[in-house]
Amino acid sequence: MTRPRQYEQRYNTLPPVRDAIESRLLAICSDLPHIDRITCRVKTPESFAKKADKLDAEGWPIYEAPLSQIQDQIGTRILVLYLSDIRKIEEAVLPHFQEAEHKAIEPGPASFGYFGEHWLLAIPNNLIPSMVDPEDVPPFFELQVKTLFQHAWSEAEHDLGYKSPQLLTPSQRRLFAYASAQAWGADRVFEELFGELVVEENTDGLTSTAQHKIRQQSGRRRG
Repeated sequence: MTRPRQYEQRYNTLPPVRDAIESRLLAICSDLPHIDRITCRVKTPESFAKKADKLDAEGWPIYEAPLSQIQDQIGTRILVLYLSDIRKIEEAVLPHFQEAEHKAIEPGPASFGYFGEHWLLAIPNNLIPSMVDPEDVPPFFELQVKTLFQHAWSEAEHDLGYKSPQLLTPSQRRLFAYASAQAWGADRVFEELFGELVVEENTDGLTSTAQHKIRQQSGRRRG
């Protein structure tokens, strides 16, 4: 049986597992403010096949056993408003899962590019519904946590740059770098404003008006 055909069979069994993971994350994060959205997807057979066929610089396949080596067959993403919220998500979510890998992706000081926090987390047995054979479920799922600015930049860059059938010109690369720098700067501006304008909870437990409004807005986005 070919590798794409094997994954097509697995693909049809994974939606219940995806839904269980998404429900667990929604429950864990239900009381956290500043969450724009939580999404979970199963990698499409087309996307899996494209990744499985990738070659390294010498022309050799990157994946010898794609079905077991490609770890983002189930991928989740949590988008937040502020940079400091990323750490809050990490502190809330990770105690509920076994961590296999963590990558904090940030370009060097002399360049601009992809940003984000990625984790590989083991899929607990209690999130595999009874109608699904555990042998058909990958051992891990990928969790990405990003700000809205990081997400917007990476989605556009993936669509225009990563998927581009032609090499980018130097001018086009500079435009991508400029957009990345703008997203980087916007995140830090809003983080600074958040720190200055949002008052922490008073000792009597009441929150400031600014904090209350932000939580209301976050709740509307989740709805």
